Amino acid sequence: MYATPTVRNAQSAYRDNAVATASPARLLVMLVERLVLDVERGLAAQRAEDWPQAHHHLMHAQDVVVELESSLDVSAMTGGRELAALYEYLRTRLVVANVRRRTATTEEALGLARQLCETWREAAMTAAAR
Repeated sequence: MYATPTVRNAQSAYRDNAVATASPARLLVMLVERLVLDVERGLAAQRAEDWPQAHHHLMHAQDVVVELESSLDVSAMTGGRELAALYEYLRTRLVVANVRRRTATTEEALGLARQLCETWREAAMTAAAR
């Protein structure tokens, strides 16, 4: 069933409000959750051989990783350089998965994205508990 314009507007307002009121840690978690979703959707599209949709989702996943890279201050945290290298590796795998249409590479990227997501969730929960 398709959402009516009123429902879509309400959903959009809810998302906008959630982003506007989220803590920096929650915003980071939301971003990596979106990364996982994009890679999952890209993989599903690849498996269906829907190459335009796969491209769309994998490009958005690459954009998310670029945002993660650009917001990282490697000198402000222990392991910052290693995290930057992981982001770069993930972005490169997403490019290869997209250009070469390799589901195995997309699956590898998805595994990395899920691990990142879980790590950032745990970190956010730890920070919130303090």
